[in-house]
Amino acid sequence: MNIYLVTIVAMLAAEFLLGLVADILNLGALKSNLPKEFAGIFDPETYKKSQDYTSVKTRFGILASFVGLLALMFFLVAGGLNAVDVFVRTFGFNPLGTGTLYIGILFFLQNLLSLPFSIYGTFVIEERFGFNRTTIKTFIADMAKGALLTAITGIPILLVVQALFLYGGAHAWLYAWATVSVVMVGLYFVAPIWIMPLFQKFTPLEDGELKEKIFELARKLSFPLSGIYVIDGSRRSTKANAFFVGFGKHKRIALYDTLVSAHTIPEIVAVLGHEIGHYKKNHTLKGFFSSIAEMGLMFFLFSWFLAVPGLITALGVALPSIYAALVFFFLFYSLPQSLLGILNNYFSRKHEYEADAYARENLGEQEMLISSLKKLTKTNLGNLTPHPFYVFMHYTHPPLLLRFEALRKEPKPTAK
Repeated sequence: MNIYLVTIVAMLAAEFLLGLVADILNLGALKSNLPKEFAGIFDPETYKKSQDYTSVKTRFGILASFVGLLALMFFLVAGGLNAVDVFVRTFGFNPLGTGTLYIGILFFLQNLLSLPFSIYGTFVIEERFGFNRTTIKTFIADMAKGALLTAITGIPILLVVQALFLYGGAHAWLYAWATVSVVMVGLYFVAPIWIMPLFQKFTPLEDGELKEKIFELARKLSFPLSGIYVIDGSRRSTKANAFFVGFGKHKRIALYDTLVSAHTIPEIVAVLGHEIGHYKKNHTLKGFFSSIAEMGLMFFLFSWFLAVPGLITALGVALPSIYAALVFFFLFYSLPQSLLGILNNYFSRKHEYEADAYARENLGEQEMLISSLKKLTKTNLGNLTPHPFYVFMHYTHPPLLLRFEALRKEPKPTAK
């Protein structure tokens, strides 16, 4: 076993163990006593159900991660990467075609391994806790659409990236970064119009008080709103959500039908005030440009990776190639990517506090937002007492009790 293979295995194991520690601590933080803040929202039975849901999902996630790790390690040690390489070369394609087929097969095998866990999670766990409304037909259709979209967007990108690193010389990483960034920008514009409607039905919100109040809020906060839509989220789950789609002066509000049916109009308006806060504070743009910057870092590191002797053939692939190097690199990059994810989560939590503060300052009160968040948590059986380390590792939103505390603090006076 060479040093590079040992390093990859050690990094994958470290990533798993870090997540395992967070999961164990989070399970230990589950409390039998309902926090006083949620009295009157959670009854004892619902609170216990939320605890059970967290416990079951966490333990199932540990099992899925462990099986995935074992399968990957066995595949690497047994020479699976070289076996697939030998197979794809028998077709006699050029390097770009061979590489695309190689990565496509590995992607298929990875998804094949995760499929039973996805099925069990949807039709057993989510069903057990009353969330699942996805039919087998919808599940298969979503899978097929996802695979088709991955092929349509992924294959051209993969071909271009391989070609650039084969023929682009020392600045190939810059060309690849620029190309993928342009694609990301394009998808940012196209997704709300063409991609998202493939999976969810967007129906214009009917005329009435809710629609009037939302447009009134948009006018008050100078938010460019072109339409309000209701999503058929109940076709897949009873969970609720709301978000903005679109760009520029053509932003749309998307409300899950489950949200509309379970919340009062003032509560929905408060949630949208929070979402408008993200827009006003440029959080979406900051996150988008952060993703582009991370993409540049990744391509730069990959260019360095290619220059290190022995790395490309480190995992037993007999003949060096750009496509094999890409696979090896993403295995190496897995742990650093997780660490970057922790950093991104930190800024995401910070942005949530800022959006909460914006909603409070511009709506003149915070209790409607707090009430809505409580209902959402009850509907989604959220964990009310997550462990701080788990929050640090995984949470994009602050724990609710901390959000409520921040919302109820007196705002600091601004200097005149």
